[in-house]
Amino acid sequence: MHTAGTERGGSMTINSFLLSPHYRIHRHFLLQSAVLLITINVFWYEPLQIVSFWKRLGGCLAYFLSMDTVIYANLYLLVPRFLLKNRFGSYIGAAILMNLVVITFLSITQGALFEVILPVRNPDGFATFINTFSGILTLGFVTAGSAAISLFTHWLRYNLRIDELESTTLQSELTFLKNQINPHFLFNMLNNANVLIKRNPEEASKVLFKLEDLLRYQINDSSRERVSLASDIRFLNDYLNLEKIRRDNFRFTMEQEGDIESIWIQPLLFIPFVENAVKHSFDSEHPSSVRVSFKVDDNRLEFHCENSKPSVAVSKGKVGGIGLANIQRRLGLLYPGCYQLELKEDENRYSVILSITL
Repeated sequence: MHTAGTERGGSMTINSFLLSPHYRIHRHFLLQSAVLLITINVFWYEPLQIVSFWKRLGGCLAYFLSMDTVIYANLYLLVPRFLLKNRFGSYIGAAILMNLVVITFLSITQGALFEVILPVRNPDGFATFINTFSGILTLGFVTAGSAAISLFTHWLRYNLRIDELESTTLQSELTFLKNQINPHFLFNMLNNANVLIKRNPEEASKVLFKLEDLLRYQINDSSRERVSLASDIRFLNDYLNLEKIRRDNFRFTMEQEGDIESIWIQPLLFIPFVENAVKHSFDSEHPSSVRVSFKVDDNRLEFHCENSKPSVAVSKGKVGGIGLANIQRRLGLLYPGCYQLELKEDENRYSVILSITL
């Protein structure tokens, strides 16, 4: 489940810029540029033109360092230690104390450099109050803004971890469901080969070669995330041919319609239904049959699997030996909201109709 906050194809997203260590220097550079834009006005502030260049530069640097102190102390100390641990009262108290210390520092440095905070004639207490209040308000907005950025990045990291955990859980569950299919299928195939070796050694040799192809598919192709629909159909065809050799009164048809070659699907998606059809069609006294068809129409794949009903029906409730509930769960994980599964039964046939929007 790629995911928010990941980089794909080398492109940079907002989430990756905010979270990836690769962009740490870029983030700090952007932050320092913003702080510089906020504090540079001290250098060119009109009433300070009578003050020497070096004093104005010193005042600008003091303002810049004060802003940096508030931002970085908030990002790396106050927010992680108090706010993210739901200690809101402690956070507010620590933030107020930090701002008061910074305001005091600014008042002392500006008073020393510029003699008064605003070098106007006969400054009164009201001007000093307004300037101090303005500084407190500015630092308050900087504190709130840096806290908001920190909380936002924390929220992004949290959601990214949730996405990764969900993706890992989904993949683990899919692997578990698919691994339930493999042993059962292999057991059936080995049993078929064993029966044929006793009855007809020459036919058994042919079967073993087919079984080799089937096992190669099981081991190699089924380990991939996706396989071509055409290869999966060949796999099903080989499996049904083995059943036809093993059973004298068994026949099957495999039909295809549409651009089968262009479709890629998850491996072993249809074999449980085909195995189930073979199992439920078995009749020791009468001919039995299985019909499998695939139809591709635009972005929609339709799979039909029908089997004849024996005179004495075998027990139902299992699909491919692993249960219908597990098959539906796997489909729900692979194609959430994009599939329809319909099971039908009449007097003579069992039917499965699976439609998938690709």
